[in-house]
Amino acid sequence: MSIFRTKDFDAMHAASAGGGLKKVLGPVDLILMGIGAIVGTGIFVLTGSGASTAGPALALSFVVAAFACGFAALCYAEFASILPVAGGIYTYSYAILGELVAWMIGWDLILEYGLVTSAVSVGWSGYFQSLLGGFGLQIPVALSAAPGALPGVTTFFNLPAFLIMMTLTVMLSLGVRESTRINNVMVVVKIGVVLLFILVGARHVAPANWHPFMPFGVNGVMSAAALVFFAFIGFDAVTTAAEEVKNPKRDLPIGIIGSLAICTVLYVVVSAIMTGIVPFAQFKGIDHPVSLALQFAGENWFAGFVDLGAILGMSTVILVMAFGQSRVLYAMSRDGLLPKKLSSLNGAGTPIVATWLVGIVFGLLGALVPLQVLGELANIGTLAAFCLVSLAVIILRKQRPELHRAFRCPGVPVIPALAILFCGALMAFLSAITWIAFLIWLAIGLVVYFTYARHHSLLNQK
Repeated sequence: MSIFRTKDFDAMHAASAGGGLKKVLGPVDLILMGIGAIVGTGIFVLTGSGASTAGPALALSFVVAAFACGFAALCYAEFASILPVAGGIYTYSYAILGELVAWMIGWDLILEYGLVTSAVSVGWSGYFQSLLGGFGLQIPVALSAAPGALPGVTTFFNLPAFLIMMTLTVMLSLGVRESTRINNVMVVVKIGVVLLFILVGARHVAPANWHPFMPFGVNGVMSAAALVFFAFIGFDAVTTAAEEVKNPKRDLPIGIIGSLAICTVLYVVVSAIMTGIVPFAQFKGIDHPVSLALQFAGENWFAGFVDLGAILGMSTVILVMAFGQSRVLYAMSRDGLLPKKLSSLNGAGTPIVATWLVGIVFGLLGALVPLQVLGELANIGTLAAFCLVSLAVIILRKQRPELHRAFRCPGVPVIPALAILFCGALMAFLSAITWIAFLIWLAIGLVVYFTYARHHSLLNQK
């Protein structure tokens, strides 16, 4: 009856083998899935806020955030090579840190993935309405944003945000092979748009705009890093697909580290070019910084391509994060911690009830809650998860040194300790209200665990 009871490794592998999910994904699929989850709101929206917070040193802020993610990614890769089982860090925690910790991590992931899909759907809606405006079309004002999102304007429901969630939920229902193909096409297009921006924008860089490089000091760099960390959320979603990978022990580390490395390079280069074209002060309050840089450079012809790239970029983020959310619910349900219906599969091998629950609940959340309320909560949930998986690597090396590891995190315990240090530092720069809301969410999770999950756990029945 211990709340720290752990699952047996062999039993988890056996459950994975007979789980019914289809093994169809390869390393390229996983890298594109990771890029699909990462490149979106961060590069097309948050770079503006980051530039006004850190100045030209925004590129350095991305490097700091990338280090935090990179150290954690190495820890994720080791676990993914040991336990290629659906559920990502929730599953890893269940095997190492015990049921209560695993439950709280799963509860945390529900917040992280769900709020990311909701927040990105709101950003998607803004770019979509901007694109429609270019054709002289307009969504009715009452259906253009959540209540209270636009000061002085009466709005009731963000219809485009809800509709994109429903559309992508239908795609996910078709099966992982089909949704992955759709994701791969959209990722190739949006990366093409980003690369084209780099080629076009590099010609208009004025190095004088990079001085002073760090106008707000180290505090500005760290505050921006805590903000743009949102731009890296997503690589961990690759691990939730473990049971659907053909050769998970080899391909999962490739997908995790490869997607993070590619996106870090893109972020640093794009932010350097943006602040080299436009004086950083002019990004304040701008939600389309990439378009602004091109307009400032007189490249108006390319603005439509950027809008299209942003729309596709955000679509893939929603698609991959909703996929990850449904697999976490599937894993928790299979363990008895959530109702059994959430682990039921349709003919395409998709956890259909979990998929539609995610789509409807977080689609409504995006339609009814303003964007600024959603953002930081997703960051703090992810940072907490990264700290725990890094701690778990250290513990597992002590407890089970004999386990075969197809990928070994280098420099243990130093690398995991650095992950905890970097992620903890970024958490310290988040607002007090974010911490309060996060702790309230965790408190609700404890109530659900002790009133339902603990008693229905499969381990409780042995």
